[in-house]
Amino acid sequence: MLTKNNVLKSKKAISPILATLLLIVIAVAAIVVTYAWIMTYVSSAGQQAGVTLYKENIYWNATEKKTYITVGNSGTGNTKIVRLYLGTAQANLVNVTAYTNIGTGIMLNAKSVATIALSWPNDVANDWTTGNYYYFKIVTETGHELPFPEQAS
Repeated sequence: MLTKNNVLKSKKAISPILATLLLIVIAVAAIVVTYAWIMTYVSSAGQQAGVTLYKENIYWNATEKKTYITVGNSGTGNTKIVRLYLGTAQANLVNVTAYTNIGTGIMLNAKSVATIALSWPNDVANDWTTGNYYYFKIVTETGHELPFPEQAS
């Protein structure tokens, strides 16, 4: 019969070897879970940073009534330019992709540049005024955007 004194004097417990093994298993499981979480975070951050757009040059040709926009990708991933927006303010951008050479998309490989030729319709081209600011936004198929203002020269 077990009494209070017998329970306190009982030496039954988990063996030190089994306790050590249990602690090692718990530590390894925690390391595996942490590693999986960190690798998921690092790979998603790396994919987002794979495309880095920048405006290299913009040129207005009054004779042709065209604007040539040279865009670069300093990132490590390839992308495709699919849309171009234009406006006189950031709040009123209009999709002008139909007036460009984008077609089904202009490939923009890593560490390279591409040029977009924007043919202005006659009614809009006549509004091109030296000194005015025009706002552009370039969009890639991966969802990256490059908004920038440009002063007409």
